Amino acid sequence: MKKFTLLLVMVLFVAFMTSCSTDAIDDAPAAMNISNLVVPETKTIEIEIMELINDYRLTKGLNPLNNVAIIKAQAFSHTDYMIVKNNVSHDNFLQRKLNLESSLGASNVSENVAYGFTSAQTVVTAWLKSESHKANIEGDFTDFELSADQNAEGNWYYTNIFVKK
Repeated sequence: MKKFTLLLVMVLFVAFMTSCSTDAIDDAPAAMNISNLVVPETKTIEIEIMELINDYRLTKGLNPLNNVAIIKAQAFSHTDYMIVKNNVSHDNFLQRKLNLESSLGASNVSENVAYGFTSAQTVVTAWLKSESHKANIEGDFTDFELSADQNAEGNWYYTNIFVKK
């Protein structure tokens, strides 16, 4: 029994000595280094999607959205992330939002993501059939950008970020 008690005390001691402390953790988001942003050349499918979205907005009496390179860089980074993870998600959206607020003075940021659609028309149609995605397309925004890219198997991933300045 003494060996068990000694073992238990040793385990607790080691656990206590190696436990994490939050004193040194910096909870503030890292500042975005604008000079390191990757802004890839715009693909034809991206231009088509942005034109379809702006055309749709005009039919609803809404302002067309402007393209901004910093937004494109954020969208591109997230699309690349989704391809690497092989998963469509809004992972790290808060970081993208904070980066755009600090770099652009954005007051509102939202995004649509998609996977697998093979044409501009099909992805925009799918977004318009979804109430939450449609709300972003029809939202009170001033700027947007889009990144569309394919994984090794040829499947498309999309990130569309909307910003109001």
